[in-house]
Amino acid sequence: MQNTPFRVLHIDDDLALVRLVEKTLTRHGFEVENVSDADAGLARIAEGGIDVVVLDHYLPSGTGLFVLRKLVQNPDSPPVVYVTGSAETTLAVEALKAGAADYVLKTVGEDFLVLLEGAINQAIEKSRLKREKEKAEREVRAARDRAEILLAEVNHRVANSLALVASLVRMQSSAISDPQAKDALAETEVRISAIANLHRRLYTSDDVRSVEMDSYIRSLVAELESSMKQAGHQARIRLDLDAIAFPTDKAVSLGMIVTELLTNAFKYAYPDNMQAGEVRVIMKQTSDNRARLTVEDDGIGWNGKDQPQGTGLGTRIVHAMAHTLEGEIVYGDGSGGTRTSIELAYR
Repeated sequence: MQNTPFRVLHIDDDLALVRLVEKTLTRHGFEVENVSDADAGLARIAEGGIDVVVLDHYLPSGTGLFVLRKLVQNPDSPPVVYVTGSAETTLAVEALKAGAADYVLKTVGEDFLVLLEGAINQAIEKSRLKREKEKAEREVRAARDRAEILLAEVNHRVANSLALVASLVRMQSSAISDPQAKDALAETEVRISAIANLHRRLYTSDDVRSVEMDSYIRSLVAELESSMKQAGHQARIRLDLDAIAFPTDKAVSLGMIVTELLTNAFKYAYPDNMQAGEVRVIMKQTSDNRARLTVEDDGIGWNGKDQPQGTGLGTRIVHAMAHTLEGEIVYGDGSGGTRTSIELAYR
């Protein structure tokens, strides 16, 4: 709350009008200072402590527009009420474009003083609201920055914890001999690593709200390919990915879909005599907020209707994740390989 009177700087060389304005404004609780030219006005404003400027157009050393153009270079300058002659409305418009908060047409009589006081009060109020808005925006930015730092730390810790879990699963797998159990644990490790990979990307990203999916899928594929080849699966992966930023929650689901489809392709698309086959991962933007993911191979083929090989868990995960993305799964006919496409909205 303002505890001291608002201070008005009146820049005008009309001494009679200056005295009249000072008398009127003082009577209504303002403190008024007067200077007669542009240079003196700018010098006084630079000293600080002025709440609002009343600026006449015609001055001994030029016009008030010169003062306005100087003031707009400093965002902390006080608001300006521009005063022009009654026949100079075009000058008033020019003054508003140059940064004046308001203008008053100079006339003879009480109307001018009433309008001037009203314009001064409005200019002060607008300036106050602007300062409060800027302060609130600064506080919001600071709070957002703090939240992003905290969220990055959370993602860092989650990624480390998931990496530890994946390592424990791998150790458990090495301690057992049952082939089916080893495969199940290897798939579990891959799924955990896929989520950990996403959290690693989030804590190193400038924007935790979204994930660049082309980069994320490339890193997923690199880890998965290494893991699958260690398990004896030798399929080659070819990527064709548009650069698309997905919201973080949708990126997790899409990453799981890619992981499951690739795992199935590695394990089942190419029998032992076809181990060198290719698996293609294609992601294309189809419209402003829609994309299509396709994973396809040239292997033995599956049409999405017959009983899947293995436990079918991977297929169930794909359907569950696609449902969370409100995506539609379309399978090929199984001739000449397996083709799975999912079109989804990512915003």
